[in-house]
Amino acid sequence: MKTFTVNALEDFPLIESENDIGRMIVKISRKEGLKLEDGDVIVIAQKIFSKAEKRIAGLKDVVPSEKAEIIAKTIGKSRKFVELVLRETKNIVKVSKEVLLVEDKRGLVCINAGIDKSNVKGRDNFTLLPENPDESARKCRVTIKKLTSKNVAVIICDTYSRPFRRGQVNFAIGASGINPFKDYRGKKDLFGQTLKVKNVAVVDEIAAAAELLMGQATEARPVVIIKGLNDVVDVHEKSSINELYISKEEDLFKDTL
Repeated sequence: MKTFTVNALEDFPLIESENDIGRMIVKISRKEGLKLEDGDVIVIAQKIFSKAEKRIAGLKDVVPSEKAEIIAKTIGKSRKFVELVLRETKNIVKVSKEVLLVEDKRGLVCINAGIDKSNVKGRDNFTLLPENPDESARKCRVTIKKLTSKNVAVIICDTYSRPFRRGQVNFAIGASGINPFKDYRGKKDLFGQTLKVKNVAVVDEIAAAAELLMGQATEARPVVIIKGLNDVVDVHEKSSINELYISKEEDLFKDTL
């Protein structure tokens, strides 16, 4: 029987600026009796990195640009909030009454550049995504390896909407120590047929599994440790979430928005 286990750290404190996430994970996992091992995959909510890395922005001192003023009228949101989004944006994908969809500075295509209010203290405060989620994941992984001598993988995740589907799903936005894909192309199926397009984004699948324990409200479980994926996970020292970003030429949905 093939199995894997998904384990949420329960006693994780609220994060403050300059907290060392990797060190905290090691300390709390030991306290809760969960031993870190080679091949473990640690999935971490982006919000605690944003808080630790001082990626909190307040609206008080934001001065809206003319562009922000125009967009705010269309989407019915605060001019200052729209200005925050624009500061994190590389390209605007769509503006309508329903959505402000952008490609952010990291290459992520998401609503409002991933800027979020949930679980952030202060009425006018919002979290911005980490400047470089891959680097955040790498530093965390290096710290964990230094403290435990174990070779784990780290995935930083966030929740996004999906085209043509209701509801949101956790996606990977940063990774270290793991090949983002499990590539079946060129392999045979049960009937000897050669697979041509099966290149599974395992980091996204793992992030989605972790969210089942993380939750989105008062659960306070931002770190999940997954064990038993050694047959699925390919350790990859130079992995990057950028490998998941698709070019406009490859994008099947480019003409639908």
